[in-house]
Amino acid sequence: MESLENQFLIAMPALDDLCFNKTVTYICEHNEQGAMGLIINLPVNVTVNELLTQIDADKEETPELSQQVLKGGPVSQDRGFVLHSPQDCWQQSLSLSKDVMITTSKDILMALGTEDAPEKYVVTLGYAGWGPGQLEEEIKTNSWLLTPADGDIVFDTPIEQRWQKATEKLGIDIRHLSADIGHA
Repeated sequence: MESLENQFLIAMPALDDLCFNKTVTYICEHNEQGAMGLIINLPVNVTVNELLTQIDADKEETPELSQQVLKGGPVSQDRGFVLHSPQDCWQQSLSLSKDVMITTSKDILMALGTEDAPEKYVVTLGYAGWGPGQLEEEIKTNSWLLTPADGDIVFDTPIEQRWQKATEKLGIDIRHLSADIGHA
C-alpha cells in the first residue's frame, strides 16, 4: 500500500456529503489502520482570538489573531490541531513535510500571538478519519482527486480559493469538471 500522507485530498464536484463538499483535506496519516486528515478550507464562525479566550479567559486578544478557525473534520470537533511552519519546540508535534508540521498540544495555542509562535499556522477543530481501506475505496469511486500537499496553499492562499488552487496543481480547471460520475 502506498501511503497518501502529505497529499491533498480534493473533493470532486459530485461529492455532495455536507461534511466534505468542495473541501481540500491535508492527509496527515495513512497506513493499514486507516487515514486521518485535516480539512483546510472550511471556516467556522470563530476566530483564533475567540478560541483562545474560550480556552484561557486571561489570554489577551491581539489583532494578528483574527484569522478564522477551520473545521478540520467531523470527528472530535472539540479537539484542536495546528498545522504550522517547522518549529521543533512543542510537546506533541510531528513533521509532515519540509514545510508543514502538525501539533496537538495546548502549548502552541498559548504561544500564538507571541514571539514564540510559528511564522505560519492554521488552527482546526476536529479531523477527518477513515477506517482501513475506506479512503482507498472512496478514491476508486471517484469521490476524490489527489495531489501532493503544498504549504503555500495551506498557509498563503485565501481559504475560499484553496479548493480551486489545489485542483489547478493538477492542471485542472475545477469549473470544467462535471458533477456526473461515470466509469469506462
